Amino acid sequence: MPLISVIIPAYNAEKTLKQTIESVLNQTFSDFEIIVINDGSQDSTLDIVSSIPDPRIKVFSYPNAGPQKSRNRGVGHASGEYVSFLDADDLWTPDKLEAQLKALQENPEAAVAYSWTDYIDESGQLLPQHVYGNFTGNVYVKLLLADFVGNGSNPLIRKQALVEVGGFDELLVAGQDWDMWVRLASKYSFVAVPSVHILYRVSGNSWSTNLARREAGFKRVIEKAFSQTPELLQPIKNDIISNRYKCLTFDALQGYPGRQQALIGAKFLWITVRHDPSLLQKSVILQVLLKVAIAVLLPPTIAQKWLARPKVKRLSNVETILSYFRFDPSL
Repeated sequence: MPLISVIIPAYNAEKTLKQTIESVLNQTFSDFEIIVINDGSQDSTLDIVSSIPDPRIKVFSYPNAGPQKSRNRGVGHASGEYVSFLDADDLWTPDKLEAQLKALQENPEAAVAYSWTDYIDESGQLLPQHVYGNFTGNVYVKLLLADFVGNGSNPLIRKQALVEVGGFDELLVAGQDWDMWVRLASKYSFVAVPSVHILYRVSGNSWSTNLARREAGFKRVIEKAFSQTPELLQPIKNDIISNRYKCLTFDALQGYPGRQQALIGAKFLWITVRHDPSLLQKSVILQVLLKVAIAVLLPPTIAQKWLARPKVKRLSNVETILSYFRFDPSL
């Protein structure tokens, strides 16, 4: 029986799935099974999996139901003591499983080991780095203040803990990963592995689309947490809300946003400031408003040229906004 079950939900993943699976097969730790949940794919996903001759790979096909249902189905098939999820377009470094397993074995009180994530574009090129979390032990409040785990391809989790908290919430429209980490943190300790082990692929649809759905999902995650521990969280309610809207503002305004997206970013910024008025004293407000004004008031082709100018780009680029909008939960 394998020690680790790696669960890969796959829906029409023919472009990236082979590379993703190979990043698991290339692990320095080899006592694992790969469970591919084919989520009603209509492309050559199944053919790609079948072409990889490794007995550790198992495939289960279902009608399309979404990634969270697929993850829960994967847990039902998992025989390992530990479980890790991997999206079909993300990659792991070769020592990911070995390092995280070592961390859990050395910290038996912990149920979740997480690493750091770097971001790549659709061609595999590295994108600007994000802030890394390094929090161990009881991280429940810190995790509500900022999702430093970051994505579903990151942690290694004791299977019994997943069973205990009840799996991914399939009713949430967004924020299911964050919800899962928060629920795990409410019952179990986490351990940080301070190395980059996940390469998260950002596609054109990853961060800036479906913002309204993501906002609704994040609201629901916060509501669920407050219903469970209201006295603990009430003093930091504004911080939790403002931090989430800082991230949404960043996502809405990254790159070269169109007029509608810039207006959404402005709305998110207004909500952020309502919950964190201290931002009014920081230059980031002017930087963000400048970007919004250019995107809203100028024709798209001219706006893009303005946003690409070195001076304007320096004031409104991703790194500048990120440095202000990513909250450090150690503060």
